[in-house]
Amino acid sequence: MSDQTPQENPSAPEAPQPTPRAAALKLNKPTVTYILMGLIALFFIAQMVSTQFLGFDLPAALLSKSRSAILSGQLWRLITPVLLHGSVLHVGLNMYALWILGRQLESIYGHWRFLALFLVAGFGGNVLSFVLSPYNSLGSSTGIFGLLAAEVLLILQNKQFFGPRAGPMLNNLIFIFFLNIAIGLAPGSNIDNFGHLGGAVAGGLFAFLAGPKWELQFGQNAPRVQDVRQKSDVWLAVLIVALGFGLIAAIPFIQF
Repeated sequence: MSDQTPQENPSAPEAPQPTPRAAALKLNKPTVTYILMGLIALFFIAQMVSTQFLGFDLPAALLSKSRSAILSGQLWRLITPVLLHGSVLHVGLNMYALWILGRQLESIYGHWRFLALFLVAGFGGNVLSFVLSPYNSLGSSTGIFGLLAAEVLLILQNKQFFGPRAGPMLNNLIFIFFLNIAIGLAPGSNIDNFGHLGGAVAGGLFAFLAGPKWELQFGQNAPRVQDVRQKSDVWLAVLIVALGFGLIAAIPFIQF
């Protein structure tokens, strides 16, 4: 029996080819989020302990936003209030918000870009509160409102990747934002809306300039979703936001 080479059958269907799928983004563990939550918890414990044994809240006395103290040169109070809280309910609500938003954003932003976002938002919120409100304030909600704004910008700048989910997600985030503002405007409320607004503006501006911006890139294998932002974009965003709000912070010193 002789071997024969089989002939191709032109009418036979071609074998199905696998459809290329876009490779997912590499997600980061929310390490910074957990560290921030740990620091906030430690500072709140220190606040409770000092109140119990000293009769007053020593961390708040040294680190909260105080207009007169900042005008006297204690500029660290434009950022340290993000570590302090006024009650168990206050710290609980902010920790929950940080846990939800922080884990989502840090997984996409990466550790250092996420930390930069939180810090510039906290700075921007305390600066606007310092300029426009005479009252003392404290709380991480300045940074959290920056995270909320950054989440909105993430969806707006990458709508094609979210598809039909983009609209409902944006509506939900915007509703949460204005609901919190409305609560702060209620009679008898001691919520620092200027801090919230400043945090949202600073965080939103940072996200607009340096937040993840995805493109679908085609390589030798499967298409890949790539964040096209560069490290230089992050540093430039930090510089712009810090300089802009730094100039705003200088206004009371000129008037003073």
